[in-house]
Amino acid sequence: MKSPVDYFTDLTDPRVDRTKDHLMEDIIFITIAAVICGAGTWNDIEQYGKSRQSWLSQYLRLPNGIPSHDTFNRFFSALNPDEFEGAFLSWIKDVSSLTEGEIVSIDGKTICGSRTSGSKRAVHIVSAWASANQLSLGQVKVEEKSNEITAIPKLLKVLAIKGCIVTIDAMGCQREIAAELTGKEADYILAVKGNQGNLEGNAEETVRFTKAAEEWVEEDFGHGRIESRKCSVYRDLSFIENVSKWKGLKGVVNSAGTRTATCKRGSEGNY
Repeated sequence: MKSPVDYFTDLTDPRVDRTKDHLMEDIIFITIAAVICGAGTWNDIEQYGKSRQSWLSQYLRLPNGIPSHDTFNRFFSALNPDEFEGAFLSWIKDVSSLTEGEIVSIDGKTICGSRTSGSKRAVHIVSAWASANQLSLGQVKVEEKSNEITAIPKLLKVLAIKGCIVTIDAMGCQREIAAELTGKEADYILAVKGNQGNLEGNAEETVRFTKAAEEWVEEDFGHGRIESRKCSVYRDLSFIENVSKWKGLKGVVNSAGTRTATCKRGSEGNY
């Protein structure tokens, strides 16, 4: 396997030659290592580098020691984010192995505290998460939640998800996204709401009027309650309008749960 540094040597260095006191790959390696270890600010990254300089010297050249926090800041502010993301994802793909049938969840989150002064919008990120590997496979920044529809296809294009099961909430329940996932040889589970015409009603009719092909039931007892969950899979798609336009569609899944409170007699005989 290649050294992590090798994945970043072909990036376009945004600095002019006279300001290159530190090697680009050294800056990137120190930053990634620091962030993995919990660094959250440029000062944290500089402090991490200085505290681990002896170890880092085994892998990096460090011609002028550890860069300052200002150097880290200026470098990443000027670096092309798309280039960096591509190099980073290439590294992640090599060090992680997605197994057949692994769940990859694509979801959007608004970053708390990211709304800057004078701005009405906070930063919204669409990311892909591999559950078994506990690893983020990639992310795309969008201006607001409504832009997730355009961000999801962009994210899918850089992911290697053959054989995986991709789950997306109702925002991503789009025919184009289903076709993209099928083209990448992945299976999908898309949540259905009222954003796709009659599709939600068609799914409800499928559950009501057809017989489940498979069912799974689980019950949990504890914390003063009984929880029962039932998942049913329906293969009869005769109630789904324009079913052929949903590439790879194999069935409708219905998940339902109930919670029942239980009572326990106390030491004083109260319920």
